[in-house]
Amino acid sequence: MRLVFMGSPEFSVPVLDALIEAGHEVAAVYCQPPRPAGRGKKDRPTPVHARALELGLEVRHPKSLRNAEAQAEFAGFAPEIAVVVAYGLILPQAILDAPSRGCLNIHASLLPRWRGAAPIHRAVMAGDVETGVCIMQMDAGLDTGAVLLRKSLAIGPDETTGALHDRVSVLGAQAIVEALDRFDSLTPEPQPAEGVSYAEKINKAEARVDWTRPAIEVDRMIRGLSPFPGAWTEIGGERVKLLGSRVVAATAVPGSILPPFTLACGDGGVEITRAQRPGKRAMEQGEFLKGFDLPDRVD
Repeated sequence: MRLVFMGSPEFSVPVLDALIEAGHEVAAVYCQPPRPAGRGKKDRPTPVHARALELGLEVRHPKSLRNAEAQAEFAGFAPEIAVVVAYGLILPQAILDAPSRGCLNIHASLLPRWRGAAPIHRAVMAGDVETGVCIMQMDAGLDTGAVLLRKSLAIGPDETTGALHDRVSVLGAQAIVEALDRFDSLTPEPQPAEGVSYAEKINKAEARVDWTRPAIEVDRMIRGLSPFPGAWTEIGGERVKLLGSRVVAATAVPGSILPPFTLACGDGGVEITRAQRPGKRAMEQGEFLKGFDLPDRVD
């Protein structure tokens, strides 16, 4: 098929690669504009932008799709389908209507659960044991369109958002290729009214750990916010990111630090398996503890 691909972050790159490998014609790639990054604050293209240039594809990165000029340019690519995955802009009706066979979104949850911006984070933080991807026909609502294809996978008991992100990305690439291959035989299924939940955008303000909460909730929070933005706590006057954990037995005042690196919670404790000090790289527990004497409790 003749496609326009719309995506921006690393999550979307395997999908673009899969579409090319499957033999689809990508008439243009739409992504977020380059933004300042790194120490020099130089404009850096998104991962999708960089990959599209490597593949020799046309790239567009408008700040908005709501003006007539941008909409006319999009329609001029004459796509049969637009494939959208973590693009970053709301598509106005003129864009939704432009492809002759519609716009398909790869959504990283089993809809209608976790509509919205952060479905992978929220699934881990909620303790879900299963997630997946849906290939959805886009409409004007927030992830409310009919589902053409869904694929599920289990969430591991110690899995972080980062690890799950990579697996869901690969699954999404496989699913969209299958959906396009079977497009004419797939039956759109409206989403049920029951079971709707929303994955609010992750706010850095929610990342500080409250050690009075039960260990199972703290563990889910740590894994759900890893690697970004990273759950954190103050230890020895330093803001330490907690990037990996598991629930363990512990009986102590919440916030107490027990050997080798367990923090007591309101009920039980969590052993920290991966952490990061300010200005340093993330480290596994053994390496992290070298040269860092832990106090008896968090600050």
